[in-house]
Amino acid sequence: MACRLHVAWDERLTDYHFGPGHPMGPLRVELTMRLAHEFGLWDQPGVTVAAPDPAGDADLQLVHDLPYVKIVEAVSRWAEHPDARDGLAGKQLRVAQAFGLGTEDNPVFPGMHEASALVAGATLAAARAAWSAPGEHGASIAGGMHHAMAAHASGFGVYNDVAIAIAWLLGHGAERVGYVDIDAHHGDGVQAAFYADPRVLTISLHQHPETLFPFTGLPAESGGPGAEGSAVNVALPPGTGDGPWLRAFHAIVPPLLSRFRPQILVSQHGADTHRLDPLAHLELSIDAQRAAHAAIHALAHDLAGGRWLLTGGGGYDLVHVVPRTWTHLLAEAAGQPIAPQAQTPATWRDYVARRTGLAAPEHMTDGMPAQFAPFESGYDPSDPADRAIMATRNEVFPLHGLMPL
Repeated sequence: MACRLHVAWDERLTDYHFGPGHPMGPLRVELTMRLAHEFGLWDQPGVTVAAPDPAGDADLQLVHDLPYVKIVEAVSRWAEHPDARDGLAGKQLRVAQAFGLGTEDNPVFPGMHEASALVAGATLAAARAAWSAPGEHGASIAGGMHHAMAAHASGFGVYNDVAIAIAWLLGHGAERVGYVDIDAHHGDGVQAAFYADPRVLTISLHQHPETLFPFTGLPAESGGPGAEGSAVNVALPPGTGDGPWLRAFHAIVPPLLSRFRPQILVSQHGADTHRLDPLAHLELSIDAQRAAHAAIHALAHDLAGGRWLLTGGGGYDLVHVVPRTWTHLLAEAAGQPIAPQAQTPATWRDYVARRTGLAAPEHMTDGMPAQFAPFESGYDPSDPADRAIMATRNEVFPLHGLMPL
């Protein structure tokens, strides 16, 4: 399908960088945008790329408490002092850590506030594009920091750009926002921001919280008073592969979104569900991730008038996984999907070798079929993925007037 896609991008977005050795290196975004460029995506009809403005304090306060924003600004200044080159110390460190900063997950770095505000601004720019007209898509591939909370940083996230964008949409006329999170980690920060708001349906498919940060996201977390059923959590066992994961997605996401009828679809596409990811323990292929991108795209057109805001998220195999799956995502959003059998461009592979010293993947997928048996074909209580599906359906389907089976 031909689509209009606005990509919010500036090379300065790679300044969101927690330092050498941190799992979330900006290289993954750099290589993604380079790969998309080599495939000619920016030259496709209907595709625009523009540098975003940083989110202002008023934007950030749509989700974050003012004292927290001021602390982030202060900590950023402290980190710029020559004495802070090896990290904050003493009282400054204690203050920072009270807000989730200066930790192993969220080290402080010079310019942290500015870099984080630019990530939030990119997602806001993509949201404005997606909301501006039917059929418009907005992409913020550096966004997806879904763990950050109102008053503290969490899980590599300083500002929750996704929640900020959703809050902006609600403030500009959206009455129903659907959010789908396919990161291996539970989208806890976005859920928390809208847990008592029936205008936002948050759906998160993730590794079971007994086995992975942030250790939340059980099916019983289903929405606050007055918003029962507005939070949906599918907690899948470690080792879940393509077929069971896709079965879970299609058993949960389309029926609920069809009943909710969002006016805009927002999605977070963490790539850490891949079997090569060093931080999570799911077993997806690029092929299954590609199929999920396509399914979400189709749902945006079928249910939300084509209004779709898409972001990146987690993903810590910086060379072999993230650039490929997010390039597929961008190509899908542009209405120019890349064939699964396509080779990666030789120019990109050469760039990866020069940039990293590593051999880049030669093909755009893992060559898997990405097939699944629909849940409607029969529930198997002996299958752990089916039990996870059933737990979620039992918890939330009746709240939406749907039958679990």
